[in-house]
Amino acid sequence: MPIRDDSRVQKEEPNLINSMVNKALDYMNVKLDEEKFPPEKYVLQSVFSREKDYLFDTKADHFFTTSIRIAVVWYILEREKFSVEEHDTGIKKLISDKIYKAAYPLHDGDLYTEGSQRQLLFHEWASVSKWIKFQPIDNVKEYFGVKLALYFSWLGFYTHMLIPAAFIGICCILYGVITLPSDILSQDICKSSVLMCPLCDRNCDYWRLSDTCTNSKIIYVIDNPATIFFAVFMSFWAALYLELWKRYSAEVTHRWGLTGFDVQCEPPRPEYLRRLAKTKKRKVNVVTQVAEPVVPFWRVKLPTLILSFTVAIFWVCLAIGIVFGIVIYRMTLLASDKLYAEDTIYYTYIMPVTAAVLNLICIMILNFFYTYLAERLTELELQRTQTEYDDSLALKIYMFQFVNYYSCIFYIAFVKGKFVGYPAKYNRIFGYRQEECSPGGCLLELTIQLAIIMIGKQALNSALEMITPFLKKMYNSFQVSTGMKKRSSEEHIICCNQWTEDYTLSDLEPQGLFNEYLEMVLQYGFVTIFVTAFPLAPLFALINNILEMRLDAQKIIKYYRRPVPQRVKNIGIWMPVMDVLGRISVVSNAFIIAFSSHFIPQLVYYLRKGGNRDMNGYLDFSLSRFDVRHFLNGTGPERTNFNVSECYYTDYRHSSEHNYHRPVEYWHIMAARLAFVVVYQNLVGFVISAVQWVIPDVPKKLSDQIKREEYRTNETIIKHETDRAKKLRGSTPNINSIPGLFPETNGDLHLEGPSNVHFRGNPRNSLYHDVIDS
Repeated sequence: MPIRDDSRVQKEEPNLINSMVNKALDYMNVKLDEEKFPPEKYVLQSVFSREKDYLFDTKADHFFTTSIRIAVVWYILEREKFSVEEHDTGIKKLISDKIYKAAYPLHDGDLYTEGSQRQLLFHEWASVSKWIKFQPIDNVKEYFGVKLALYFSWLGFYTHMLIPAAFIGICCILYGVITLPSDILSQDICKSSVLMCPLCDRNCDYWRLSDTCTNSKIIYVIDNPATIFFAVFMSFWAALYLELWKRYSAEVTHRWGLTGFDVQCEPPRPEYLRRLAKTKKRKVNVVTQVAEPVVPFWRVKLPTLILSFTVAIFWVCLAIGIVFGIVIYRMTLLASDKLYAEDTIYYTYIMPVTAAVLNLICIMILNFFYTYLAERLTELELQRTQTEYDDSLALKIYMFQFVNYYSCIFYIAFVKGKFVGYPAKYNRIFGYRQEECSPGGCLLELTIQLAIIMIGKQALNSALEMITPFLKKMYNSFQVSTGMKKRSSEEHIICCNQWTEDYTLSDLEPQGLFNEYLEMVLQYGFVTIFVTAFPLAPLFALINNILEMRLDAQKIIKYYRRPVPQRVKNIGIWMPVMDVLGRISVVSNAFIIAFSSHFIPQLVYYLRKGGNRDMNGYLDFSLSRFDVRHFLNGTGPERTNFNVSECYYTDYRHSSEHNYHRPVEYWHIMAARLAFVVVYQNLVGFVISAVQWVIPDVPKKLSDQIKREEYRTNETIIKHETDRAKKLRGSTPNINSIPGLFPETNGDLHLEGPSNVHFRGNPRNSLYHDVIDS
């Protein structure tokens, strides 16, 4: 709460850099209109205490803001008993028992009520036309509460951080386009007369390598020397983004008076207290000093953890099984009678697209069922606070979503085409040949998969997020206007005021922001883990987030009831999740560069030629010859348009004279790949750790300001306590004037009177005393 006397809080004078930045922002017209959103005066804040009420101006009309009043009223409603029964507590129980229809705070007007915060935020914050403007985060906090405001603050920060990443990604693609005419490999593929071995058994014919000319050019645009730099840049970007967000969030939360906020200060959930009402075991909260019930470990906590873990493992295995099924589906397509030599376009483009769309559909279906199941499991765990409940639910669903969304991508990036075998001895699954990568590698297919899942998921989620609450509002409005919803007395509800208007809106649950965070963190995984295969991922993420930020704001203001404000100190479990994703991205990009791109083989070939920059001959170096007489029975093409004695396939093997054994070059390349992974991971990981160590989580200026404010607050407390002690001392007899009453001792003396005054040491010389109000 704001402290009464904050006249000594000095605003920091802007330095030269800040002045230049402010001028640039004014020029770009991105600042908020100060007439509509006047900057708030910064005040010292402290935790409210009745014992120190002199710190606060409790007589002021706006001492308790509207959001705080809503939170206090809701706190009472959630915990008030309404009968003698043990579990009959709280408004949620009354709603679940159908006694009440709903309970919610009211908006301060409709979308067109002049002077209302809702109308102001709808037109100045939620409008897509205001996309270039900063967000009025402080106003959002005052209207919706800290939790929702912190989400939009994080989303805005993340979106701004995507700007340099998107710019570098575009530069990498442009570099590939500009230098494409000088790429030897794509030129050789386009000019090649080489015949490749069939893509499937019996039904497939030989095919010309030149058929993949376009494919090889697209792969070079994606996989060029600039991509290596981009992968390193994105690893540093991920670490820098997290560190800068910690600093920015520290400033924001301090401005909102949450610096000393701790999860132990958060009250227990009513559901937690209700279900543990008969539990005898209690534990004193170290912060509030209130005895709270404890979840029995052996009888409740351990069984629910085992159940949650078992169910999560089952669904993860199910998601992996779906990916395996899609792989088998692709293998059966390759083995079908419909695929012939002229269907190279189908194999290269159409089949990957259809498989990716099928995978996306399976992902969305699994997500729907698992989300419902995860909510039920989290309820069984009896999490103490709403924050702990949200974190537990988020971790469960994200771990499943990680496997669900990324497993197919990991398969293409690290498994597909790596264990195929060779024409005389293909490795098979259920009798089907494994899928092969094109001579240019699987990078194009990986890019297609990433683009469809990332862009398709975001577009579908955005559409559903806007359409679902709109349809629900229309349905509720229809029910209310036609009198379908009635009270127990059969009296019609007439929509004529704010509470009936808000009744038609959807309810934003306490974990209502979960899906928003989940969508963005999954996107963050695409941007960091697989950025080598899709350099334009930051650009698409940036475009999506610019729209997402305003559409989310519009959705919450227009289609949802006003939520009960919640106090949180940070974005919860999502911060460590993104930290883990950043570390995974280092390893993932190292393996993609080493095993899915041509960087390492070309480097080995370059060094093999003594540093000669001419890469002529690399295509022949990357292909192996196969004698068509060595096809196993029933695996060669049944009909062919070519009269050939040998065909080529993508691998590093000797010819038939050496029984297709591995040459020494293969082992050189494998050693170079493994060495690159180790060096890249350790070097980049070390630099990232150094960046995290060098950049403090809290800016030094803010740290000094916090210390200064604590000192000023303590000064105020000491001053008022001293004045109070003097007043109390003046109300008692002057006992020091009685000669010989007190001996010269260091004992303590406790006087009974209108106020109990406890002197420590000699009362005549005591400088320290405790005042205890009677």
